[in-house]
Amino acid sequence: MTKTPTKAATAKAATHKPETRGEAAAPASSRATRAAERRAAIVEAAMEEFIARGFAATRLDDIAKRAGVAKGTIYLHFKDKESMFEELVRTVIVPVVARLNALPPLTGSVRDLIEAFANNFLKEVIGTRRGDLVRLIVAEGPRFPSVADFYYREVVSRGMAGMRALIELAIARGEIRERDLARYPQILIAPAMIAVIWQSLFARHAPLDAQDMLRVHLDLIFGERRTT
Repeated sequence: MTKTPTKAATAKAATHKPETRGEAAAPASSRATRAAERRAAIVEAAMEEFIARGFAATRLDDIAKRAGVAKGTIYLHFKDKESMFEELVRTVIVPVVARLNALPPLTGSVRDLIEAFANNFLKEVIGTRRGDLVRLIVAEGPRFPSVADFYYREVVSRGMAGMRALIELAIARGEIRERDLARYPQILIAPAMIAVIWQSLFARHAPLDAQDMLRVHLDLIFGERRTT
């Protein structure tokens, strides 16, 4: 004998709506957002700890405390302190250098393009946490070769490749006469490194106008700008 559904059961079936894909995905999306926020908090805390204590003295416990997470949470995102430092370099410094390889099409001189990039680089690095991070690498890189190697691959080699391409273009256009400069792109970016180091060591004794130093440096390479 077939059982007849009650009115309550019939009404419940009529009002029940099947779970949509969006509703099912919402919790997963929320979890991903929270995980991304925790990861960002860990990276931010790591930057503060590395800058304050140095790479060697920084402990994961201190990073976890500053980030407001359990130490075990760090291991859900990073395998060790070194991988955390690498992530810090990728998120904080690499994007600045990457812009060198994504410069707008040349409409003026190569010098104008280099000067615009360099001035922007100085603004984003000198006197900022990025500059502190670069100084940390300069100071502790010799003690931690793997950290220095990573920084060279991700930052230095990309920066030099971009500068070399611009130098070669300037030589081809007749803006730079010294062709051997393409062999040493380090010369072109030297003012940026000098400014970063000077800022932390000697600025209180002799403040440095990094942008004006850059202008003088470019005058030596390209020749003085002609005034009309």
